Amino acid sequence: MISKPPNSDSGPTPHRDPAHGRGARTDPANRFDRREVDPTWFDDEPPADAPPTTYHRDRSQSVLTRNESPDVPFSFGLNPYRGCEHGCAYCYARPTHEYLGHSAGLDFETKIYVKENAPARLREELSRPSWEPQPVVLSGVTDPYQPVERRRQLTRRCLEVFAEFRNPVSLITKSYLVVRDIDHLWALAQHQAAMVTLSVTTLDATLHRRLEPRASTPARRLEAIRRLTEAGIPVTVNVAPVIPGLTDHEIPAILEAAADAGAVAASWILLRLPYAVKELFDDWLERHVPDRRDRVLAAIRDSRGGDSSDGPLNDTRFGSRMRGEGIRSDSIDSLFRTSARRLGLANELPPLSASAFRPPGPVQLDLF
Repeated sequence: MISKPPNSDSGPTPHRDPAHGRGARTDPANRFDRREVDPTWFDDEPPADAPPTTYHRDRSQSVLTRNESPDVPFSFGLNPYRGCEHGCAYCYARPTHEYLGHSAGLDFETKIYVKENAPARLREELSRPSWEPQPVVLSGVTDPYQPVERRRQLTRRCLEVFAEFRNPVSLITKSYLVVRDIDHLWALAQHQAAMVTLSVTTLDATLHRRLEPRASTPARRLEAIRRLTEAGIPVTVNVAPVIPGLTDHEIPAILEAAADAGAVAASWILLRLPYAVKELFDDWLERHVPDRRDRVLAAIRDSRGGDSSDGPLNDTRFGSRMRGEGIRSDSIDSLFRTSARRLGLANELPPLSASAFRPPGPVQLDLF
């Protein structure tokens, strides 16, 4: 067994960051009262060079969540997992872990809640006479194809249920693993009931490794677009999040690569930094791009319509939280629209149809 790479230094092993392989390195204080949660280990071996991941059973009695936000274009979402091991430093969903008594930092990446009963609960909810067939988004909060999905296959089993009922579904992911489920997505696509969105933040492999440490590489995401398109499944690209001063210049290149891979439409979302995410992202900038930290923070403030020196880093208002406001935001939007039109991606998202929905069991005649 080779213990060291060829020509390696035979001196002492260098100090390793205790949060190596993670997007965050700290656990900021929870803004809610803390609760003690007993961890339930699943069948995972913690990596030797990173904080271990523990998996907890989530026995939610309902898995379809209704969306009330007027600037989000769907009414129902399904999240098989809470927390996300991808560890994206900018993730707006990090504060959701504080409701569970955890932190938005390392806890969000290392304490993953698994809804083992999600496929069964989904079947129950789609079987109800009160269910009005309509598109459901997988997942809207945390990625449905994060690493644990390889073993647990909750997203795949939920897709199997959607395919059985022919209920339309829209997937949002950063993972190449989505191609594993082409069979179910293809079955749904035959009824105009499936769409996949690949989120691409950067094409820079080095930046990706630091920013999204456990998500699929940009090249793999583009390959996923190609594979899904070749299978006849409509795919869109979401340039998200756009980080002013760090990734906004990549918009034309990302759209061109996505168009070449077969994407049919594109969208973009501005970086969101709610609650503890502001401090976590500032810490990330200080660690990984200290020479650009001040410039990036100033650009974020500009895109939120504030003063570049002390303006807000986030805006929770519906309508502006996804796009920002001011000259910087308008410039990003103009660059996106111009590039999308040039590449044939300035299209409405492919519509999904619920007309093929079929209730479970044999069809029964109405009683008179």
